[in-house]
Amino acid sequence: MIGTPPSFAATPESGGGYDVLAEMLRSVRLSGSVFLNARFSTPFAVVSPRRYDAGTPMAHLRHVSVFHLIAAGGCTIEIVTGEQRTVAAGDILLLPFADSHKFWNGELPEMAFGPDLMRPGPVKGLWTVNHGGGGEATRMVCGFLESSEFLFTPVFRSLPPLWVDRTGDDKVSALLTSTVREILGLADAAAPGTELMLGRLMELLFVEVLRRYAARLPASATGWFAALNDPIVGRALQCVHGEPARRWTVDELAREAGASRTVLAERFNAVMGQAPIEYVTGWRMQLAAERIRSGSDSLAAIATDVGYESEAAFNRAFKRVTGVTPGRWRDGVTAGPSR
Repeated sequence: MIGTPPSFAATPESGGGYDVLAEMLRSVRLSGSVFLNARFSTPFAVVSPRRYDAGTPMAHLRHVSVFHLIAAGGCTIEIVTGEQRTVAAGDILLLPFADSHKFWNGELPEMAFGPDLMRPGPVKGLWTVNHGGGGEATRMVCGFLESSEFLFTPVFRSLPPLWVDRTGDDKVSALLTSTVREILGLADAAAPGTELMLGRLMELLFVEVLRRYAARLPASATGWFAALNDPIVGRALQCVHGEPARRWTVDELAREAGASRTVLAERFNAVMGQAPIEYVTGWRMQLAAERIRSGSDSLAAIATDVGYESEAAFNRAFKRVTGVTPGRWRDGVTAGPSR
């Protein structure tokens, strides 16, 4: 994943310290690209499935979030919950679980099946669609973000099933608009090396959209993004993510967060829905899972690096959280939920 721009490196209450969001995204080995350059004309209606058939874009990926960038025109989108949103040029749509959804504009015709409309484009991995009744044009570029170790991270589970970011006149909006414009230009140019550049831009866009989402949450919000804004829980998360191998106790974590043991536990449960040490264990297992799957380090070395005095204790904790042993995880076996 690409680095985070310094101007957005701090969480709202962090005072410019350790970047918990960026570290969390690094731990899930985030990667992305653009997979569709689409042009629709009114009337049109398309349904996109949750899982693509073998041989179509994204079929091989483990966990996928989808972006739709509306470059021109507009449409109505409806997700599986029945929620509908009308979107227009400049809107950025994020579906963190890539669930089935449909979108349309004009007199509603029969729904077309999205994968049936897709044709190979001039660059490998970038498909095209040209579909509709010939009326008002809607231009849409679609990208994906893959996170290979999705099982433990609370980031995606804290997001709504559909998030629409409407850019404005602020400085961050200007950055987002510029990034989207660059993505659109690269998708049209389809020159050699485009895929790599598109991937980096999609990752950057994802990070900044998540930052804006967190910054706009009300004070009463709960979940992982709300925790970044909480002055007590946010400081505790900084400590845990900055020193995951430290022998954290609730008392020590409370001291570092500037609160009593009771207040920290209450705030953690209220915002995160879990105890502080439960979160510490989950974060350690996230880090361990990434290293087990992607590297050749011994389990003993990984156990030490994530805070366990013995490999046996680490193995027990890993199986308790994941449902499988570290060895089976290294072999590609998973037992956790898909979302």
